[in-house]
Amino acid sequence: MLVVRDLRVTFSRDGKSGVRAVDGVSFELARGGALGVIGETGAGKTTLARALLGLHPPECVQGSVRLDGRELAGLSEEEWRAVRWRRIALVVQSVGTALDPVYRVGEQIGEPMRFHLGLSPAEAWARAEELARRVGLEPRHLCAYPHQLSGGEKQRALLAMALGCNPEVLVLDEPTSGQDMLSRVRLLDLLADLRRERGTALLVVSHDLGAVARLTEEVAVLYAGKLVEVGPTEAVFGDPRHPYTWGLLHSYPDMDTARDLRSIRGLPPDPAHPPAGCRFHPRCTQAVEKCRHEEPPLVEVAGRQVACHLGGLQTLLRAESLRKVFFVDNGGPRSPLEAVRGVSLEIREGEVVALVGETGSGKTTLGRMLVGLLSPDGGRVVLEGRDLTAAQGEKWRWLSRRVQLIPQDPFDAVSPRMTVDQVVREPLDIQKVGAPPEREEKVRQVLKAVGLPTDPVFLSLHAHELSGGQLQRVVIARALVLEPKLLIADEPVAMLDPSEQARVMNLLKEIQVERGLAMLLISHDLALVRKVADRILVMHQGRIVEEGPGSRVVTRPIHEHTRALLESAPRIGVFTAEDAEETEF
Repeated sequence: MLVVRDLRVTFSRDGKSGVRAVDGVSFELARGGALGVIGETGAGKTTLARALLGLHPPECVQGSVRLDGRELAGLSEEEWRAVRWRRIALVVQSVGTALDPVYRVGEQIGEPMRFHLGLSPAEAWARAEELARRVGLEPRHLCAYPHQLSGGEKQRALLAMALGCNPEVLVLDEPTSGQDMLSRVRLLDLLADLRRERGTALLVVSHDLGAVARLTEEVAVLYAGKLVEVGPTEAVFGDPRHPYTWGLLHSYPDMDTARDLRSIRGLPPDPAHPPAGCRFHPRCTQAVEKCRHEEPPLVEVAGRQVACHLGGLQTLLRAESLRKVFFVDNGGPRSPLEAVRGVSLEIREGEVVALVGETGSGKTTLGRMLVGLLSPDGGRVVLEGRDLTAAQGEKWRWLSRRVQLIPQDPFDAVSPRMTVDQVVREPLDIQKVGAPPEREEKVRQVLKAVGLPTDPVFLSLHAHELSGGQLQRVVIARALVLEPKLLIADEPVAMLDPSEQARVMNLLKEIQVERGLAMLLISHDLALVRKVADRILVMHQGRIVEEGPGSRVVTRPIHEHTRALLESAPRIGVFTAEDAEETEF
């Protein structure tokens, strides 16, 4: 019913045309359908919504907007008046300025009905009362002036106004903003009922991803005025393919989220001066040279459209059926011990994956195989499309820069004869990266990044002269000095006190986001990993027995070993016996 093709909205700045807020957007909305448009503030969502109702100066808008085959772009203001409210209506976000302060709310709700439906003032008021009840307002709200209503009440009044003429398309710009949680649920139920009863098509423009997930079947992801992913809501939200969509979803708080919030690194571009090529590339963890120069088209990927030269979010590391057998001496003939038994896993760009399990489950052995410090007895490790297990010579040297290990015991990992400067510089020396002055500068940069001093006195200290927290940061700096894409962190805070644990984990999270790294966090502490992990893998007796999103594994575990780990996780709260009996996983 609504077909938008190559829509562009360009505003002037300082008298010069150049701020392209919406740039070549195309989509379709079926009769009675529901499409969500999501993106950060400044992505162009509201500009797009207002363009669909002709609310921008005509000279700012290019492209086609067709409603049931009729071209709306280029209509005169007189022609637009016959379309707005009657066939397509908008509930705006800026409720503070949307209502006229000198008229009662009920009069303003009834105005479109008097104009389009020819109702008398009394009929329009009666109809406004009916609509007000439907959206959760009372008759007293209709007699009030806008300044006497809360923001949420004004939002509902605007919705009542938009529904008055039974429009075929309802454009909702941040419909849940200003609503408390109970009012939000009632509003979403109302909108779902409207679709079912009247066949009203919804275009939901929002940063409330929960509302979009509940109301829509299709979703379009907007970044810096351009669409980067379009597809079924369930598919896009369940398995995002564009790196921006992935970051957007992982920064959204909901009741199932166990980990701390994590923003997308960097800032959106200036719309007047967007970067060349893919507009997301300055913030993307997987950008290649082509991304910096060529704009990616929307292409079909896994049942949706994605604008990415690489086809969407990439798998950084893949392990296939890894096995490792040790031979142990039990006082008689040496017997085989299979430490890792056919383990397969994937780690995607920018992702934090936690590997948890009890001592002896094979976690550290698996981690050392992934980083190339142990050779597997079966299976292989593929890093950025290259077989790490078969690499030799220069190929091995290059791959070893891309993945680095943060060992469990920093005192065991650092030579007591080496100074801080030598410890951090050692990987650069081995790989012969840069001239000596460049290596020294790189050492200072990574030490500063992990919050350590860079003065000559500190650089000359040895391991025994450092605290546990300082030495752990030195080891992290050494892992970062080669600028890897993946960190394997093996119990990185196990030997620190709780306060220092928190500092180091916050530091690791900050570094991981800002540098666009992926991380495999090996730990036995579910209480810790649930705060940072996007996905959790549970290892038991050499096998992965459960895996899934961190929120699901922690709140709805499937395997009995996962439930046992959760039951043994540390808790400070005081519980009664009755509380313990009621606790279910």
